[in-house]
Amino acid sequence: MLNLIQKYWFIAGLLIVFTLTLADTSETVSGVGKWFKIHRGPDVVIIIIFFFSGLILKAGQIKSGLADIKGTLITLAIIFLIAPLISTLWGILPFSTGVIIGFFLVAAMPTTLSSGVVMTGAAGGNMAHALVITILANGFAVFSVPITLSLLMNMVGGTTVITIDKSVIMIKILLFVLFPLCLGLLIKFYAKSLIDRVDAKLQILNQLLVLVIVWMAISQAKQTIIINSGEMIGIILFSSLIFHGILLTAAFLFTRIFKLGQGRRESVIFMGGQKTLVLSVILQVSIFPQYGLALVVCVVHHILHLIMDGYLVGKIKGQ
Repeated sequence: MLNLIQKYWFIAGLLIVFTLTLADTSETVSGVGKWFKIHRGPDVVIIIIFFFSGLILKAGQIKSGLADIKGTLITLAIIFLIAPLISTLWGILPFSTGVIIGFFLVAAMPTTLSSGVVMTGAAGGNMAHALVITILANGFAVFSVPITLSLLMNMVGGTTVITIDKSVIMIKILLFVLFPLCLGLLIKFYAKSLIDRVDAKLQILNQLLVLVIVWMAISQAKQTIIINSGEMIGIILFSSLIFHGILLTAAFLFTRIFKLGQGRRESVIFMGGQKTLVLSVILQVSIFPQYGLALVVCVVHHILHLIMDGYLVGKIKGQ
């Protein structure tokens, strides 16, 4: 029982935060969340999250992880080319604008900062290579996310007009993601022994902060979610399952085509398919606050891909 709690507490936390915020009829939980949102709470939290992420990353492994150039290029192609291309299928389906934007946000995101690396190692893969992909993907996201989102938003049909200010997104990712991440890595480089002592606690704290930022985002979008999510939640669940399933299939296919065997394929599979939740939430809050269903898509997809990949770890490890 304790092992299950340790393994799935974050997923349970996401579900609890989601349920409590939406079910609170007194508006106390969501009211506090809205107050923090108005007073730039998400901005502060995301900077802390990526700073802590830099401290947690094993900077000493970067050099050895750079050796697998083929695997790196394949994974980055899946993250930044294949995922957005797959998401265009959702752009032509008769879904609501919020759902479509949600999948576009997920597709444009770089890889996760921690879970993908951990799962790669648990499945017997090269964690150093997974770490390199994490850093490169989140650095490249400064330039790729504004362009990708802008192109994808052209597919949103009807009378809805959504404009994307690329420079605003670029500056936001640079200041809120890349700068604190690099600062954390720099401090880790010079104070490794000190940081390593509190590494596990920082990881837990970071995941708790992710729950905080999700809570603030749900608080803001509560009414939109309540009004629209009932009839769409099944579609969002099924679509998220299909979306991540296609990404995993593409990753497996590429590892076969380019002959990446055991020990090299794991980082491609897990890093190629997993998408960071934090950045998608902050962009939804700041750019698409009126589309609450987009937030539901981001959170649901994150929960599902953690469950799917968690199951996959055992299957790959057992081969």
